[in-house]
Amino acid sequence: MALIPSFLGNRSSEFDPLSLDLWNPFEAGRSPFLGDIGHFSRDDASAIANTQFDWKETSDAHIFKADLPGLKKEEVKIEVEEGRVLQISGERKKEEEQKNDKWHRIERSRGKFVRRFRLPENAKVEEVKATMDSGVLTITVPKQPQPKPEVRAIEISG
Repeated sequence: MALIPSFLGNRSSEFDPLSLDLWNPFEAGRSPFLGDIGHFSRDDASAIANTQFDWKETSDAHIFKADLPGLKKEEVKIEVEEGRVLQISGERKKEEEQKNDKWHRIERSRGKFVRRFRLPENAKVEEVKATMDSGVLTITVPKQPQPKPEVRAIEISG
């Protein structure tokens, strides 16, 4: 179901820019939003959507960064699934309420979050490393070195 109403008649559900599905920027000719999150409820959608990642590619690695303030490294789970899918999940827990507490505003997101990224073929998925420093999660996925083209001299006959 699209989250944006259609003012121009029927829309195809092929591409939904607010989809929470698996993002594969390396698969040409298809929608960049693929896959299925599956087991997370609609109530978790705001927490999922608000967990934003930066993905940078350097000459030797893919680097993912996310701000996860207030979370401990034990509350974040990082997995590499079959098909080179990097999955980051966790949960921001609701604060315990005291009987006499009077809340004026609740703006911080809470609930389960999950993000999935399909890694390119040159990713060394067995060497993924992660660090958490001051609420910033950094995941480093090393890249396989590019094979150098073999240059072979051809002798000219005659």
